[in-house]
Amino acid sequence: MDMAGSGSGDGTVGKALEVLDQVASFGRPVRFSEVLADSAYPKPTLYRLLQTLVSQNMLSYNLDRQTYAPGARLVRLAHAAWAQSSLVQVASPHLLRLSVATTETVHLAQLDHAQVLYLDKRNAAHPVEMFSQAGKVGPVYCTGVGKAMLAFTDDAQADDIIAQQSFHRFQPGTLTTPAALRQELQAIRARGYAFDREEHEPGIICIAMPILTPSGRVLGAVSVTSTTARTDLKGLETLAPKVRDAADAIAQDAAKWSFPDHGTHTLKLAGE
Repeated sequence: MDMAGSGSGDGTVGKALEVLDQVASFGRPVRFSEVLADSAYPKPTLYRLLQTLVSQNMLSYNLDRQTYAPGARLVRLAHAAWAQSSLVQVASPHLLRLSVATTETVHLAQLDHAQVLYLDKRNAAHPVEMFSQAGKVGPVYCTGVGKAMLAFTDDAQADDIIAQQSFHRFQPGTLTTPAALRQELQAIRARGYAFDREEHEPGIICIAMPILTPSGRVLGAVSVTSTTARTDLKGLETLAPKVRDAADAIAQDAAKWSFPDHGTHTLKLAGE
């Protein structure tokens, strides 16, 4: 891991946050040797930073297993941040209504740097096992919500996000080049919504709509997801008005909360 990033210029606090990010990125309790193997810091520095994080309850240390994991204080802060700064609270009633109206799985997502962060999920009347769960991150280029947000992101940010995509071929229909993705994004802008055509997981399809401020700034995306065993893309497309209504309602409620519209560009959905 390259630790020469932004935190290196922020003294001890920046370094400690980098280590905290590193431990959390494993997604499981991790031993010191594993952290050291992926760290740019020398062993004494890394050990000192870990001890500081443990003493502040940002990390916990299991003496028997000799592993580090996110601590109670970090969990409390994460819950507070989630409730206060995400779209979850604003979107919750609209997601529920959309799920009931469509009887399908509904997702709420935001961009997290060059990835998709799933914020909330409402299961279908008959749930289907799939990758997406609240708190998980996924690829932008082969998910409906990712493409919906990217299509309405300003050009400079979109270019940066596209440059960071891995373009791994998850399924036969996965877009695997920047050129193919850009062509898809142009089509999404023209019709106002995106599809996932089994691009990330076999049998999983969705229709996704961006959540936009009046100036066109992307707040997130909402999607309705189903399976090829239950419906097809044409069937999902009939739900576009319901998905758009939910996205618009979330955007309107977000404007009343802590999501001021500072956008300087205007990107409107087709038909507006």
